[in-house]
Amino acid sequence: MARPPLSDDQLGLLQGTLDMLILQTLRQGPAHGHQIAVTIERTSNDVLQVDHGSLYPALHRLLKRGWITGTWGVSTNNRRAKFYALTEAGRRQLVREATKWERMVEAVGRVMRPAEAEE
Repeated sequence: MARPPLSDDQLGLLQGTLDMLILQTLRQGPAHGHQIAVTIERTSNDVLQVDHGSLYPALHRLLKRGWITGTWGVSTNNRRAKFYALTEAGRRQLVREATKWERMVEAVGRVMRPAEAEE
């Protein structure tokens, strides 16, 4: 299903952040793809929109790297779905990614508000 265009207060995900958001979402426990997307969107108050065309390649990439596992099961609406879970390697990677993200946010903040950075 095609997603409507983003409004001014909705943001597309920056490249590289989707993996981190997926790993963070899976800290809460196993989830299937649609559930992951909805959790990210709701947690961000619908500011971050997860395109399923980006989500599933990201999930496959994380599986290949060993940061998540995937097992088939049945969703709450009684449909077959793959449930993804965070591995220990994924937990370690999440810590690394979160640290890098925090450093980047601080750096961008310094550039955007140089007067505040000098105080």
